Amino acid sequence: MRLLIVEDEINLAEALSQILKKHNYSVDVVHDGQAGLDNALSGIYDLLLLDIMLPGMDGISILKSIRAKGIHTPVIMLTAKGEIPDKIAGLDHGADDYVAKPFSTEELLARIRAALRRKGEVIPEDGLRFEDLELNTSTLKLTCKGKELKLILKESELLELLITRKQAVTSKEQMIEKLWGFDSDAEHNNVEVYISFLRKKLAFLHSSVRISTIRGVGYVLEASS
Repeated sequence: MRLLIVEDEINLAEALSQILKKHNYSVDVVHDGQAGLDNALSGIYDLLLLDIMLPGMDGISILKSIRAKGIHTPVIMLTAKGEIPDKIAGLDHGADDYVAKPFSTEELLARIRAALRRKGEVIPEDGLRFEDLELNTSTLKLTCKGKELKLILKESELLELLITRKQAVTSKEQMIEKLWGFDSDAEHNNVEVYISFLRKKLAFLHSSVRISTIRGVGYVLEASS
């Protein structure tokens, strides 16, 4: 899953990013309100960690703007300790939760998991299932009919995206934005390489699941009859 951190305290933002990456989240970080809004409006994120006090545009204004645009990405507000009015304002304008600084790593991770559950996503600890496949996005292990192999991170992220898309066709552009970020230098051949890797691993596991190419549109997971 891809998370966006909007936090102007650079050291805190970097520390949060490293913690979340260690728990197999993909993370982008920006340090001012306008960049936070621009990134949030892309719609590629599964959750936003949004500081209230930001240069350029405050977190409440960002939250109001994305909700007005119909973006329902879960948002956890990062607030100063004891600032009750900020907490109330965030919740009133569509925030899913808040965490008061300073906070513990365990608390933040628990609140992220809870927010993702409320969104209806499958969180890493629960694993993902599709037909005869089971993907543990925490350990990167893919299991099929008792056989198991370990994926690399980008393979796991790509398979996770295909599974959670619920058999909708996913374009290469969507894959690049979701897995590498909308400002990435990744190209279509990056996607094709990882699709090829995944197809070989599905064949190795003798899975009934295949990644089908919809010419000119993208890819979709299907089960062989």
